[in-house]
This record gives sequence, structure tokens and C-alpha cells, in this order.
Amino acid sequence: MKTVNGHKIIETFEQFSPKHYAMEGDPIGLHVGQLNKPVTKVLIALDVLEEVVDEAIEHGAELIIAHHPLIYRPLKRIDTNTAGGRIIEKLIKHDIAVYAAHTNLDVARGGVNDLLAEALQLQDTEVLIPTTETTLKKLVVYVPKTDAQKVREALGKAGAGAIGNYSNCSFSGEGTGRFLPGDGSEPVIGSQGKLEEVAEMRVETIFPENIEKKVLSAMIKAHPYEEVAHDIYKLENKGESLGLGKIGVLPEEMTLEQFSEHVKRTLDVEKVRVVGDLQSPIKKVAVLGGDGNKYFTTAKFKGADVYVTGDMYYHTAHDAMMLGLNIVDPGHNVEKVMKKGVARILEKMCLEKSYDVEFIPSRLNTDPFQFI
Repeated sequence: MKTVNGHKIIETFEQFSPKHYAMEGDPIGLHVGQLNKPVTKVLIALDVLEEVVDEAIEHGAELIIAHHPLIYRPLKRIDTNTAGGRIIEKLIKHDIAVYAAHTNLDVARGGVNDLLAEALQLQDTEVLIPTTETTLKKLVVYVPKTDAQKVREALGKAGAGAIGNYSNCSFSGEGTGRFLPGDGSEPVIGSQGKLEEVAEMRVETIFPENIEKKVLSAMIKAHPYEEVAHDIYKLENKGESLGLGKIGVLPEEMTLEQFSEHVKRTLDVEKVRVVGDLQSPIKKVAVLGGDGNKYFTTAKFKGADVYVTGDMYYHTAHDAMMLGLNIVDPGHNVEKVMKKGVARILEKMCLEKSYDVEFIPSRLNTDPFQFI
């Protein structure tokens, strides 16, 4: 296993949840500290409160990756007599960096809303509010026929060649490669100063832009040549649609009352606020983590029987009721699903890179509300 610094961990994270997925003005990225130091433990948290910083200190974590930004607007002063000031002071004193991934993590495939939809057991899901599309690129690489399959397999394992429900998609054509090894070269085939011809395959595949480094690294590692001839093209083809929220269907229809109990059980909450007739049938479900007030009309327009979101306003609930849209509000804190979810994803990605780092989901409940 390899020692790794914070930059490499965040670079890996941003392959999964790129910054450009975030909504305009969202204060994401590095908030406190620096990333060019070795990191062995990372705490994954929903919020950065003082007790969360204490938890990071207890674990010996050098980095906190949080969903909710620590600093939402520019600071005019850091007063260490205030709670906010003490948090920053403690982070700096213990050399703990804080990185925030907010709406980019809401949008990311496998992010907050995907995790909520998965927990609710929704099927045939699609994006509720599209905000962006993945940029697609095509890779063309020339490889000896004897090694073509090895390279194709490496590319597929790295995530290239995914089209809809299909994976490992590629095209290969035969041809002849020619090269003249110069001084200082160490050719696998041929010798210095002699023009060589090799039966080669032209292998083509596509990949989303955010995994380009991973795909190229896998290709070069699997390729026998010391200098790999390859081309990369930016495509006009539409990539995967990404955005806020998910909409899908339940395995079986249930009443709003039954669905409310289902939400409490699957999202681990004690109470939910419900708008609508408790006996109304529920099959199609829209879900959006956090505050989804402004999107209830989209949920209705797309045919949702119920909209699951947090922080529902009194008057917005009336508007939804008049539209005939049921609401289940489990609170903002259900976004806590990201703690285990992100830790699991990063653990897998870093293991593939042989990074020696541990990801720890915060055990703390940072919900400010109590239900009596």
C-alpha cells in the first residue's frame, strides 16, 4: 500500500463528485487547512460541528470530508470566543483540513439522492431535475494483437465503454503499426535503428471525462509498449443526465400511511411530517435530499404520487396539497446516508489505487431537532 496525501484523496473524490456538478455560488472545496501533507484517516461527516472536530481528533483523522460547508459566506473575522471561531481554531491547532462537497455530491452518481433512492428501494429511477450532462470522450489506442484483449479488459475495469445498461463496449480493427526505435529506447518488439512493422489492433472506446486519468492509467499499465500511441477525442454525443433528486417506483403499491412508515424505517428517522390523505395509493416516488421546496411542482409534473424532501414550508405544503401532491418530510438530516455511502465509495476507489488510507463515517447525530 502507498502513502497518500490529501491532494490525491480529493483528486480521487472529484472523479466521483466533480466540482463542476455544483450549483452556481455553492461554497464547495477546501475550507480550512492544506492538502499537501500525508493523510492516513479521513472522517466523513454531514456537518462540521465542534463535536465532529473532536471526533476527528479522537480518531487521528487529518482530513474531514463534509457534505454541508463549514463556511457558507466570506468571514470578516475569526473570533475564537464564538462557536464558529473555536471550530476553526481547533482545526488549525490540530492540523485537520476540511473539504466540503455540497450540491456536487447531491448531483453525483452514487451521491446523496442516489443513496436515498436506494434506501427507499425505488426502481427504474431517473433524475428529477436535470442540471448537467457528463461530457463523453473517445479513446483510440493502437496495441499488438497479442495484447489487445488485456488492454480491452483493463479499460472496461476502469469504467470505459459504459453505454446505458451495457459495459465493456469497444470496437477493434486490424492494421499494421510501424515505428523506428531511436537511441535510448527499450522496445518490447524490434531493435534500435531498425524500422519495425507489427500486426496491431486499433481499439476504440468511450468514457466520461471525469474518469479520464483513471482510464489512461489503466491503459498504459496494461499496454506492452513504453510509448503508447493513442488519441483522445471530445464527443458531441449526449452523456448521462445528472441533476438534483430522483424519481422512481416502489416494488409494490402501498398507502401513504404505509409509505410514511416505510420512510421512517428505511431512512432511520423517528417521525415524519405528512401532507395528504393517508389512504391514498403510492407507487411513484420523487425524493430530494435537503430542502426541496422549490421543486414540488416538478415532482407533480413528472407523475409522482408523493414527494419526499426536507424542510417543507407551511405555505408550500398548502400549495402541494392544492395540487394533489402528497408530501413526506423526514427532515434535512436524512442526508446522513452520505456518511457510510461516501466512505464505501472512496474506500473502493482508493483500494484500487493501493492508497493506504482509512475512511471513517462519523458516528455523531448532528440533527439539531428533537421530537417529543
